Amino acid sequence: MLDNKGFDLWADGYDEAVGLSEEENSYPFAGYKNVLSGIFQEIMTKPNAKVLDIGFGTGTLTTKLYENGCDVYGQDFSQRMIELAKEKMPNAKLFQGDFSKGLALELREGKYDFIIGTYSLHHLTDEKKISFFNELLNKLNEGGKLLIGDVAFSSRAELEKCRKEAEDKWDDDEIYFVLDELVKSFPNVTFKQKSYCSGIISIKK
Repeated sequence: MLDNKGFDLWADGYDEAVGLSEEENSYPFAGYKNVLSGIFQEIMTKPNAKVLDIGFGTGTLTTKLYENGCDVYGQDFSQRMIELAKEKMPNAKLFQGDFSKGLALELREGKYDFIIGTYSLHHLTDEKKISFFNELLNKLNEGGKLLIGDVAFSSRAELEKCRKEAEDKWDDDEIYFVLDELVKSFPNVTFKQKSYCSGIISIKK
């Protein structure tokens, strides 16, 4: 797992690295643009939505939301990522913090229409995901949604198939989403598959 120093070092080349994987339709970023587009379109159904982005990175998706009238909040543990995102979104409220320890203090009092996480929450263990998701759901306005775009699978068998095909490219430090297992804790969860290794997970308050 990359620590915050690792992400600081990777920040300037992150978008390029993602783009190469996406263009090749290869793990882990196959379907990346479709994932971000799907989340963007969902949020655009609510004008001027208040959005919290967990692990926003360089702000690829968040910047589009910001440019289209959303009130943007964010948390990332890389100071360099925050600096790059701030250049694109000078009026966004962006805070540094390790989300494996929960929300940053500055974000705990707010309520949001959407809370999103794209290719970030796979750094949490399955147990930590459940507790953190419950914390996030409590921060949503009535009818709000938690939207997660990430490496994700309908079943454990599909994950194992992808692991076998990826061979030495597979990242054993990342813990991916399996809908069949997530539904046990969140019965109203839905999943829209966007590629053989990615999709959008939605949990409505």
